[in-house]
Amino acid sequence: MITILPSILAADFSKLGDEVRSVEEAGVEMLHIDVMDGHFVPNISMGPLVVQALKPITRCAMDVHLMIEDPDRYISDFARAGCDRISVHAEACPHLHRTIQLIKQFGLKAGVALNPATPIDAIRHVVSDIDFVLIMTVNPGFGGQAFIPQMVDKIAETSAFLAKHAPHLVIQVDGGINKETIKACYQAGAREFVAGSAVFNQPDRTLAIKELQAL
Repeated sequence: MITILPSILAADFSKLGDEVRSVEEAGVEMLHIDVMDGHFVPNISMGPLVVQALKPITRCAMDVHLMIEDPDRYISDFARAGCDRISVHAEACPHLHRTIQLIKQFGLKAGVALNPATPIDAIRHVVSDIDFVLIMTVNPGFGGQAFIPQMVDKIAETSAFLAKHAPHLVIQVDGGINKETIKACYQAGAREFVAGSAVFNQPDRTLAIKELQAL
């Protein structure tokens, strides 16, 4: 089983509600929400108000990816807004275990994201506390970037590590995911795929998602 998570960063924000409905009608069960602060990454995107606005109009779960400094300050805001999962970057959390526990206190699933150059050893001592690992397959900050081929080996390395230490954890990948890159990521061990342009830039979202699921 694989999960496609459309990233609303690639959606048309002038009609965001309609964009979300289009992917929900295509069978999507979870949305990916990229939160950027202009500090941890060189871009600014959206905050908890977007989650709050979408919550009443969709049945999709909301997977919030915090690409921000000091994420602890905003976890409660996103939890109250109605998200279901939060991932934080290991690079942005000086007290990663504490941050994960804070997410869990709100009854949410917790994930840890790793930038392309961050070794998987960064999660070694928290694997028993998290629900998924997010491997960035581009450098975070902008949508539409090209997939970094070396990340396939990193996904495989992560999969082998988890098979030994936490076989229940799921690998999510984010960045440059499309019909050409998704199969290699799947074969390496990923099961959740964040897709922005490959979904929202296509005229037929149902077909786009089915093509991704077909690997």
